[in-house]
Amino acid sequence: MWSWNNQAWKTLWLVLLAVFVASCASTDEEEEGLPSGNRTEQAFYEAAQRQLKSSQWELAIKNLRALEDNFPFGNYAEQAQLELIYAYYRDYQNDAAISAADRFIRLHPQHRNVDYAYYMKGLASFTEGSGLFERFLPTDMTRRDPGSARESFAYFAQLMARYPESRYAPDAQKRMIHLRNLLARYEIHVANYYFKRNAYLAAANRGRYVVENFQQTPAVPDALAVMVQSYHLLEMPQLEATSLNVLRTNYPHHPAFRDDGTFNYRYYAGASGRSFIHRITLGLFEKSDPRGFDSRELYNAEYRAEDAPLPPEL
Repeated sequence: MWSWNNQAWKTLWLVLLAVFVASCASTDEEEEGLPSGNRTEQAFYEAAQRQLKSSQWELAIKNLRALEDNFPFGNYAEQAQLELIYAYYRDYQNDAAISAADRFIRLHPQHRNVDYAYYMKGLASFTEGSGLFERFLPTDMTRRDPGSARESFAYFAQLMARYPESRYAPDAQKRMIHLRNLLARYEIHVANYYFKRNAYLAAANRGRYVVENFQQTPAVPDALAVMVQSYHLLEMPQLEATSLNVLRTNYPHHPAFRDDGTFNYRYYAGASGRSFIHRITLGLFEKSDPRGFDSRELYNAEYRAEDAPLPPEL
């Protein structure tokens, strides 16, 4: 009798365990947006489509990865790889988006939609460092480390060189203009910093670098003003006169000019322009720095980032 009861308990325990495991599996499937017991390629893809449309990026990523893992040569595999790039980007996983784009390019170098992967690489780098805070509050991105901007520019340039007729080329070109303006403006910020440290030769070199490498950007007039100021402080009158002539000829309304057309060498006083209170308290009670060369309100017309387009359908 005891043996029969013991066997019955074992059977009951196995039945309960099976029910529990099935329940957990069903719950996982429901969380993934899949019908219970339906783990076909089409089911994964349709679930991911619903989640993409409802901005459930994490679930979409999970299903797109599951689709690729389980059906690497299926009918939806290539489309899932493209949409995975997009889902990573929308979930602010920019590094993962770039890696997914690189993988698509490596696996499908001749694919008719490979230009989308190149475009998304540039876009993911374009918004690198732009977290939730920066997306909703005004932030001067020209003061950030320019590494991601340079990388993004290179990716967009690669797209333009390989696929000049791509549907994404016009947007990429606009973003390249914005990035070029951003990189030039960063150099002006660095020059202003050097002024504060009385490193006038370094400031002049930054200004010259902008003039030589970022022509037709809104930072050029400020770069010329930086050169005029720097060469004046370095007592290099010939270079000062040449820079001043170019600035006056091309940008006569730069705010560094007085009303009578003469250059105001006190426009940016540098570190010595800080007040006594600022110096003795190390900026604790007066945090404002001397005004630097920054005439963006007059000359700047930057391009603003927008969300990425959905990947094209195969």
